[in-house]
Amino acid sequence: HPDDAEFGTAGTVAKLTSDGKEVVYCVASDGSKGSSDPNATAEGLITTRKSEQWDAAKILGVKDVCFLDFPDAMLEPNMELRRAIAGAIRRYKPDVLICQCPTRDLNLIAFAQHPDHLATGEAALAAAYPTSRDRMTFPELLSQGLEPHGVREVWVVGSGSTDHYIDISETLDKKAEALRAHASQLGDRDTNAFVRERAKQVGEPSGIPYAEGFKRLPMP
Repeated sequence: HPDDAEFGTAGTVAKLTSDGKEVVYCVASDGSKGSSDPNATAEGLITTRKSEQWDAAKILGVKDVCFLDFPDAMLEPNMELRRAIAGAIRRYKPDVLICQCPTRDLNLIAFAQHPDHLATGEAALAAAYPTSRDRMTFPELLSQGLEPHGVREVWVVGSGSTDHYIDISETLDKKAEALRAHASQLGDRDTNAFVRERAKQVGEPSGIPYAEGFKRLPMP
């Protein structure tokens, strides 16, 4: 969804871009269900949330945002979603892919395990290995000029088995600013307090004041 990258990785993204790394977002869902306002429309939400995602991306220095436009709340880890993500991987050729966790863990909060998150995590992992690197899979991508590409590492957000921590002490304010760009989703939440408290909790196991955490998976 638009805003998930900011919730999970904005501090890391800000750190990467400040170090001169190129970062691209790939947003699977169109965000069309993200409102409890009885007057909201799907078309209006799509427009609003894409605009908010672009605003957040610009704050963080993200180079591009790729919208796959699958219907919100209806994502499945099927071949269509896998092909779309594999196509994005071949187009942008990342060294590192950051994605959501595909496994439901009943010890974790439900927010992190939205069914769209689980579906996108599974499709992204399958796209990273083996789909995006295999020439014979989805040959139609070749006809679009999308040559195979092998991702070096995958960093999984919200797995419950974090082993890779990024110190975001210097980018906390950027994370909060980027989250505030998603005004339709944040409401009157105290973004600064939320960001600091969450990053403090994540960093505590590794002795980092403020962190974002990932499960780091080297790819074959």
